[in-house]
Amino acid sequence: MKIDESWYVRPTGIPEHDSAGGVIVKLVGKIVYVALVEGYEFPDYILPKGHVEKGESIKEAALREIKEESGFINLRMVAKLGVRERLDASKKSWKKAHYFLFVAEGKPGKPTDKKYNYNVEWFPIDKLPPIFWPEQRELIESNTEKIKELIGKSST
Repeated sequence: MKIDESWYVRPTGIPEHDSAGGVIVKLVGKIVYVALVEGYEFPDYILPKGHVEKGESIKEAALREIKEESGFINLRMVAKLGVRERLDASKKSWKKAHYFLFVAEGKPGKPTDKKYNYNVEWFPIDKLPPIFWPEQRELIESNTEKIKELIGKSST
């Protein structure tokens, strides 16, 4: 699957849904690390996120999806990072993804999603590996300075 500009143009009459997830970080010395997930159906890393279920708030959905895909349960929310929009993986609905910044407090547990064999890896925020969805990479890169500032302040 190749991601090009067509994924970011909303066709008329297509249904919309919300999804939520996050950028999970930790500070080691003076370096901010980002947790990325692999093991889904895509060849590169992704940020953990997914559908907002009926009756859930966007923040509740973000925490649930992060737990399902990464195993993190001890997270501290620092800020809302923004919304990114695109077609979903099947190109049948418009996805409005809400992203939050979380600090990991402790190691991740086991991902609870039984459909995929997820694995979490940490990367320096300035040396990210290939990320499958361009808007996820853009989200991190456009917020790098804000993240460094917020994490530096939150760790003191």
